[in-house]
Amino acid sequence: MRRDRFVVFAWALLAYNIAVIAWGAFVRASFSGDGCGAHWPNCGSAVFPDAHHLPMVIEFVHRVSSGLAILLVIALAICAWTAFPARHPVRRAALAAVAFTFSEALIGAILVLYKYVAHNPSIYRALAMSMHLTNTFVLLACLTLTAWWASGYRAIRLKGQGPLGFALALGLAGALILGISGAITALGDMLFPAKSLLQGLHDDLAPTANLLVRLRLFHPLIATSVGLYLLLLAGLASHLRPSPNTGRFARWIGVAFFVQMAAGFLNYLLKAPVGMQLVHLLLADATWIVLVLLAASALAEDVTQVEAASADPEFELRRIALGAAGWRDYVALTKPRVISLLLFTTLAAMFIARPAFAAASHGRGLLLLLAVAIGGYMAAGAANAVNMVIDRDIDGRMKRTSERPTVTQKIPSASALWFAFALAGGSFVILWAAANLLSAVLALAGLVFYVIVYTMLLKRRTWHNIVIGGAAGAFPPLVGWAAVTGNLSSALAWYLFAIIFVWTPVHFWALALLLKEDYAFVGVPMLPVVRGDRATVVQIGGYAVVTALVSLLPLFVHPGLGLFYLCAALLLNGALLAQSLRLYQRIERPRASSLFHYSMVYLALLFLVMAVDRAISVASVLPRG
Repeated sequence: MRRDRFVVFAWALLAYNIAVIAWGAFVRASFSGDGCGAHWPNCGSAVFPDAHHLPMVIEFVHRVSSGLAILLVIALAICAWTAFPARHPVRRAALAAVAFTFSEALIGAILVLYKYVAHNPSIYRALAMSMHLTNTFVLLACLTLTAWWASGYRAIRLKGQGPLGFALALGLAGALILGISGAITALGDMLFPAKSLLQGLHDDLAPTANLLVRLRLFHPLIATSVGLYLLLLAGLASHLRPSPNTGRFARWIGVAFFVQMAAGFLNYLLKAPVGMQLVHLLLADATWIVLVLLAASALAEDVTQVEAASADPEFELRRIALGAAGWRDYVALTKPRVISLLLFTTLAAMFIARPAFAAASHGRGLLLLLAVAIGGYMAAGAANAVNMVIDRDIDGRMKRTSERPTVTQKIPSASALWFAFALAGGSFVILWAAANLLSAVLALAGLVFYVIVYTMLLKRRTWHNIVIGGAAGAFPPLVGWAAVTGNLSSALAWYLFAIIFVWTPVHFWALALLLKEDYAFVGVPMLPVVRGDRATVVQIGGYAVVTALVSLLPLFVHPGLGLFYLCAALLLNGALLAQSLRLYQRIERPRASSLFHYSMVYLALLFLVMAVDRAISVASVLPRG
């Protein structure tokens, strides 16, 4: 077969297999898995199914289409052997596709012969379906790579890929886990349908509910966790392995994440109808294929490894002269002075949410406080370390950042990334184990927002970078709140988020006035560079007013805040507005510096007095002894 025809055949076969997978999902969702009874591969003694027995027809069509897929994949492998030379990756991928096609049929046979179909609610069926889903995804990966490499793209190189290679492998594993979670959730929706959203939530939380029902509660959080990680992975891959294909598939990952999340939410609202389940599955297949293509593009033999290329001879000599990196250098990667305020808002939010949590029996409250402090620091530190790797080119030309360990290469970029990945993974595990999955997901969301939205998408493109990207710094109080409550249902939690969100421009633009020359030199469009000092000061004043108003709103919507917080907030906001007015009257460095430093004191004290006020409120209603 000619190669151009082989390429068409390979892509068409991939599409056909996706259709077979979708029909297999319909077989499950329509309770037609036992349409042929316990007979396999045929439907008993009948050559053709009874047209009046719809489940038998549905199952028979699936078996015929699956059998045809086996023959087509075998034909693909034979054609690959004739069209491509020995040791060509197309041959290996096509051969692997044959192997996983047969194992796919074997798992299907097990499901039928052991009656893990139709209304069977056993955990063994869930395990078999997990194996089925894993095999299906690997088969799709083999077919995708066969078509991709046959189209003329370079093979992958696994050796020497460093932290990104590990991150891509972890992303593929995470996508598999998410797929398994989705399959089990779909099975639970099918076997135990909810009559309403409230009933479904009640069933999910009931301790006596079937395991399949209780497991489906975790799927949205798993989907969010894996989706956020894939966004981070896509951004890093496009930066560290720059190529047209890597950039294109990284963007597609972003689109797939939001489309799939929307489909999942709609599927939940509609109580998982069969049509939405199939759409959800097809989107999952498409996301998996795009992820495989992203990995194949990023790991291709001809793609530059940015983190390795950054170690040029000049910096290598300088690194040797500086000596080996010590623990202080790695701490510097995390930007501890920046983190300290974020961490304070995290811990304060825990006391605002549950003033008495630290007094929990047997010291569990204090252990939780310590775990959240460590996990929160690690998440923020990971974000800062990745930021240093990405911004190494401009950090080296700015006086303030020219001695960072990633600039001097005292810590090579690859080592900084390994360190960041270790911090991020450790943070997720600590927060999940000590608190709950929601707090771990929120910490990861803040990391992803800072790295992708602020650092990669906005910082070098628009002066609105800090207005939008500043939301990354507003996640810490949500992490603390979720750690002690397990939810974000209180409006006060979101007011804490809002306070930091509107406070950030006041704080950062005051600093930007001091660093305007540095930002202008490297071409970062901070507001003072783009619009000038006067426009910046006007914006600072406007956001200071908004910050004051937002900080007072909780008094009107939350009964747990009282006079102490009101008086303190009025004093703190008065000083913030006065500092902003002084800067407006005369724009000079000492006044900008004064506002910058006071803004940090302002936020810390505002959270502190809110926590104290909440403690006073709780203590006032406790019975006296």
